[in-house]
Amino acid sequence: MSRTTKSATEFAKITYDAARRVFPDFSGPFSPRKFTQPQIFTMLALRQFFKLDYRGIVERLDEWRELRDTIQIENVPHFTTLIHAEKRLLKKNHRLPV
Repeated sequence: MSRTTKSATEFAKITYDAARRVFPDFSGPFSPRKFTQPQIFTMLALRQFFKLDYRGIVERLDEWRELRDTIQIENVPHFTTLIHAEKRLLKKNHRLPV
């Protein structure tokens, strides 16, 4: 059964839960550990959900406390963090953990 939602918080919750099952928290032992990979992935998914650019999703997250609470972040990343993370996550040879 297919189910769609127009609720950003519901979308974020579902995406974050799925990302937590798929991605390890950090990409490597020397990661800055400010944001987990599931949090970053969810922010990138929300960017697509809202059809925003990187600066736009950072602004939306900064203004929307409930959305930040849903993905368990206190601070909002710099927009370049999302750009670099997206490049890393979408590498052609990137394999998801099983």
